[in-house]
Amino acid sequence: MEFQLNALISEGLSGIVALLVLIFAILLVLKGVKVVPQSEEYVIERFGKYTKTLVPGLNFIVPFLDRVAHQVSILERQLPEFTISVITRDNVEVRLESTVFFRVTEPAASVYRIRNIDQAIYTAATSIVRSAAGKLELDELQSSRDSMNAEIASNLHDAAKVWGIEITRTEITDVIVDEQTKEAQRQQLVAERQRRAAIAVAEGQKRSVELAAEAKLYEAQKEAEAVRITADAEAYSVKVQAEADAEQTRLIATAIADNGQPAIDFEIMKRQVDALGKVASADNAKTIVVPTDVTAAFGALQMLADTFSRGAAGGARTGRDGAVEGATNTPREGA
Repeated sequence: MEFQLNALISEGLSGIVALLVLIFAILLVLKGVKVVPQSEEYVIERFGKYTKTLVPGLNFIVPFLDRVAHQVSILERQLPEFTISVITRDNVEVRLESTVFFRVTEPAASVYRIRNIDQAIYTAATSIVRSAAGKLELDELQSSRDSMNAEIASNLHDAAKVWGIEITRTEITDVIVDEQTKEAQRQQLVAERQRRAAIAVAEGQKRSVELAAEAKLYEAQKEAEAVRITADAEAYSVKVQAEADAEQTRLIATAIADNGQPAIDFEIMKRQVDALGKVASADNAKTIVVPTDVTAAFGALQMLADTFSRGAAGGARTGRDGAVEGATNTPREGA
């Protein structure tokens, strides 16, 4: 019985030891294995000193020696909108509503280099926004928000880099001015519109004068072209007339060479008749006195025409007679 009791006690102790070992193993697994969510990173300390940073996923640490000191979110954050009073280069006081977007890129630096990230970024952003706005005039400040946002983001990124912070972007959401400044802006806008209207009217008048001058120049060019074309046509007409006169002279010379003095008399009388016809066809010609030698010219002209006709006919008969005689005599000479 005593032996059995000792055996039972021994088995109970073994079970307890096994259970304790199992519990210890479970604790080791729980303490040594860390699963980090995608949106966070864990900062690990050993005996109060920074050891490493756990990235999202499955990670292992030394149980009971290492501990998760900080769980840092790496999601992009937005700093609450804040209003900054600034003075522009033209000494106008305005208020700017701004906000900053940032994310943690080095969790260790963000927890060991700075205590309050939001307050630190707000302070740096306020100073940088005042400096950037002070370089611009009011009109430039309202129309150059993109360039100013880029400048603020660049300078703020350099300032926040030591804290393990990445400045993704900055936004100037609104420019607030007082009523007096708004009224001055309205007057300036009206004056600017009036100036533009006056410039537009002047440019329209200038364009009208230019178009009128261009129209006159075009008209003068076309008139000059018409004069040139007319002159070319007249020159061509003179050329054709000269060629016709030359041909006529050549024919007359040929006729004179063939017919002698009768051809000369015929041409002179013909021109006298043509001149008389032009005088008779004039509008102011009422009564025409014809000299006797002119009337004689008509008869002489008719006689010369008959002479030329008879001469031409005689030449033709002579030609025919010669041909016949030649035809008659040719066989006889051959015989």
